[in-house]
Formats: sequence, structure tokens, C-alpha cells
Amino acid sequence: MHSDDEAARRIQLTLRKPWFALHARIKPTLVIAGRGQPAQWGIGTWQVPADETVVVGVFLFNRLWRFGRAEFALEPHDPPALVYRAPALPFLRGRIRTNV
Repeated sequence: MHSDDEAARRIQLTLRKPWFALHARIKPTLVIAGRGQPAQWGIGTWQVPADETVVVGVFLFNRLWRFGRAEFALEPHDPPALVYRAPALPFLRGRIRTNV
């Protein structure tokens, strides 16, 4: 990293699907600061700016519509671990919470 680059920190995001769901083979999409990227179920780490608030969002997509959407505004003082829980039904919202 160059000295003029912004300071960064790593966050851990656990993506959990319900044990019983009416949607199969659907993978989550992670959105950090407005940029979407495909993700996998389980634990992953991402790099975010260390000194600013970052909005972390997740949604599911089944070729017809998005569902399971949840967002969390991660402040610099928040713990660097979040947990997303997907809904069991394809028309409900998901949840993101800090993992403390």
C-alpha cells in the first residue's frame, strides 16, 4: 500500500441460509458501498475503509426478483464481524446483525 492510500480494515461476514427454505440453489450477492459482487454461503472476509461508515448489504436473486434484502451501516467503531440470515420464504427480508 502506498502512503497516500486510504487506511483499510478487514471485516468478516457470515452468510447463513435457513436449514429449511423454499428456494434452492440460490446464492447471495454482497453489496459494499454500492458495488455488488457474488458471494458464497459461509464465512468470508472483505476489505473496507477503516475511517468511514460503509453500508454492507446482501440480497438473493432467483432470475425473476430480488428478495432477502438486508443492509447494515458499519461504523468505524463497530465490531468487524457481521452475520446475515436469509429468510426461509422467497418474499421475506433477511437480517444483518453484528456478531459479538
